[in-house]
Amino acid sequence: MWLHPDLGKNLPLISLLSAIVCLGGCTNQPTDDQLEVWRKEAIARNAQIVADNAKKTRPSEWNLVIQGETATGKPVKLDWQQLFALANTHVKTTDANQVVQRERIFDFRGIPVSGLLKNFGYQSNVTEVTFVCYDAYQVTLPLTDLLAYPIILALTSNGKPIERDQGGPTYLVFPDTDFPQLLQKYDSSSWAFYVNHVVVGTERVKLQVGKRELNLTDLDKLPQVTLTEPVGYRVGWPNGKIQLHGVRMRDVLALAGVQLPSLGFVVVRGKPPIYNNPANPVTLPAANVRDCDIVLATRWGEDKQLIPARKGGPITLAFGSNCNLKDLPWVTFVEALTTKQ
Repeated sequence: MWLHPDLGKNLPLISLLSAIVCLGGCTNQPTDDQLEVWRKEAIARNAQIVADNAKKTRPSEWNLVIQGETATGKPVKLDWQQLFALANTHVKTTDANQVVQRERIFDFRGIPVSGLLKNFGYQSNVTEVTFVCYDAYQVTLPLTDLLAYPIILALTSNGKPIERDQGGPTYLVFPDTDFPQLLQKYDSSSWAFYVNHVVVGTERVKLQVGKRELNLTDLDKLPQVTLTEPVGYRVGWPNGKIQLHGVRMRDVLALAGVQLPSLGFVVVRGKPPIYNNPANPVTLPAANVRDCDIVLATRWGEDKQLIPARKGGPITLAFGSNCNLKDLPWVTFVEALTTKQ
């Protein structure tokens, strides 16, 4: 989804660093020390993602989920056969991520996003759509542009399936050659690789905790806390200290009747598949959940706005300064909590 010098072999590393450099609209650049820390984090994460991608299921087993503020409000999962049947649009354009042959025209075949929106509908208040990727990257685009231009989720390039190390099997492609005005609005960071969720607007809060499903009203009844921290999310957030408002994870577990194991862990599951890897789950030591401020945030800023999908909402994971958990990800699109010994 981002410019990469060796054509995708280090895609997750380059994508993460590009997102970091342009965090907050590229208005406040991180320091050299911050970049070095993030570079080391990116290298470690890159190795994990590349190894995981190498073992990932075949494209024929890939799914795309359409969800959020659609006409019905219910998620719809499309399998590979259904996706391929919908891939009836060709876009001939340069590829924003092609650094060797910048002027080469590629023939992308894919699913017009406008068609998905018309098929599944969108509620009257929706103004944007978020594309969530396998590696937890996300891209948010205005609804108006998605309806006005043939922006597609490409499945093939020049008649061949798009390989995983090139961002396949689903690649968000812009018709830059026919509509050069798009180049002024969307750079290579908007060309999202391995998209597997399309979130229309922002979903309602729905958190599975044990056998109970909690909504925003349930969470708002719990004691509310505010963290003022530099956030650990890589996309969509400004630099500096940000106010996050939400509830402590231990209070959420107690509300759902889930006992916190004395020596066990809490497993956090998010929408992006990288947060759902059974071989490498996001686990929080029970002692930390019990003793420090591990928060499920639903609002942000001084005016306590609900966290939108473009920032990884409606629920994100956050850590207070009293938590010594620097190596754990600030999970976006949090969907479920479970415990294990």
